[in-house]
Amino acid sequence: MDDRLRQLIDKDEIRDLMARYARAVDRNDMDLLREVYHPDAYDDHGDYKGDLEGLVGFVTDRVGDVPQVMHFLGQCHVELAGPDVAVVETHFMTAHTLGPEAQAAYGITDGAGSLQLSMFGRYVDRVERRLGRWRIAVRDTVFEATRLFTGTVPPINPEWARFRRDHDDPIFRRRREAGL
Repeated sequence: MDDRLRQLIDKDEIRDLMARYARAVDRNDMDLLREVYHPDAYDDHGDYKGDLEGLVGFVTDRVGDVPQVMHFLGQCHVELAGPDVAVVETHFMTAHTLGPEAQAAYGITDGAGSLQLSMFGRYVDRVERRLGRWRIAVRDTVFEATRLFTGTVPPINPEWARFRRDHDDPIFRRRREAGL
């Protein structure tokens, strides 16, 4: 295969890997989270630094039972360092609706009801292809800003499609309908 075509395919697979990470956290799918990292991966996620199973526990504790989490991924710059290694910088914004338990996990002690927390930063990754699959080997989460919104939040219209943090989310219905 032409090297340029192989590089385009590799970059597309790596960008898809980043989107699967966001889906895993947003839909509270820890099996999918395990699929985007190599088993021996290391993740520096600010308050957590360690291996994959520790990361799964950290994510579950931090956002497993919050009512809403959404990652928005921005530009994803993929630099292929060889046929099986890439350095990837992916900008992100997150929006979290935090109930009382999650507020305590984030060190927020004066909240009343649900609070909105947004974070802005970059995932700086070493991604490796092993056994034919690209996965994250090392991640540094670089936080650049956070915002906490404590005002009145307008409700989502009940007539609109509703998000779920599980496999009853509309994306999974669409996937089932398509035979995925």
